[in-house]
Amino acid sequence: MGVVRFALRFPYTFYVVAALILFLGVSAIAVTPTDIFPQIDIPVVSVIWQYTGLSTPEMEQRVTTYSQYAISTSVTGIKNMEAQTLNGISVQKIYFQPDVNLDLAISQIVAGTNSIRALMPPGIQPPIVVQYNASSVPVLQLSLSSDRLSEQKLYDYGYYNLRQQVAPVPGVTFPTPDGGKYRQIMVDIDPLKLQARGLTPADVVNAVNAQSLTLPSGLAKIGDTQYTVRTDAMPTTINDLNNIPIRYNNGPTVFLKDIGQVHDGWAVQQNIVHEDGKRRGVAVLDDAQRP
Repeated sequence: MGVVRFALRFPYTFYVVAALILFLGVSAIAVTPTDIFPQIDIPVVSVIWQYTGLSTPEMEQRVTTYSQYAISTSVTGIKNMEAQTLNGISVQKIYFQPDVNLDLAISQIVAGTNSIRALMPPGIQPPIVVQYNASSVPVLQLSLSSDRLSEQKLYDYGYYNLRQQVAPVPGVTFPTPDGGKYRQIMVDIDPLKLQARGLTPADVVNAVNAQSLTLPSGLAKIGDTQYTVRTDAMPTTINDLNNIPIRYNNGPTVFLKDIGQVHDGWAVQQNIVHEDGKRRGVAVLDDAQRP
């Protein structure tokens, strides 16, 4: 009753308060940010191992098991762990307690997985550690097509040019493109010619790696001028790779062109993109973050 009596005695005061509330409400609505993907902290981290060519049982025994052992030993606050092992790929999901500091947990995962790599197959790369985010869903899809560019060149353009142009947009993250062909310089070996000369594929790999290097050679000072010396250790054209010597002792020199050929090719294509029901040289990029 006291509020009612006060309102009856001072009506203009209540008019001003009501107008002030209305003004502040409209102002708050105008400046309140809206987000269809609000920030939701879900304590889930994914650890992805890749080792091309390793079978599923070996991947499970040599990678997944050791990784889970290292993570469970060095990481605190784990609620549950799940793992899915495929041919050459191991995906592990680590669920944490709600009060866990995920930044600290990720640093512990990185430290633990790096320490256990000594027991894994030689040459395995560090895993990809990704924090799950409910807002990390595709919101934009870009499709590239061309009547003049090959699938290799279109893939290179989408991977090396388009990504760099859109990357400065705040919050944008691009995965690798789908479709297209990943360009690679391929060495095709004739097994019969290789066997006839007493060579192995490892000899070819070692020769190509040893004679296609970019090495620093230092400086040379001649008089008052200092020059940067370049070594001619990298073939400039694909045809030059065919002239790499594989064996140059114990008989005539065997060049790469004698047991095979080098050509501009692509890696095994694992996905194809169709546009309007037809296969096109298209690379698709997904924006996997909030706009």
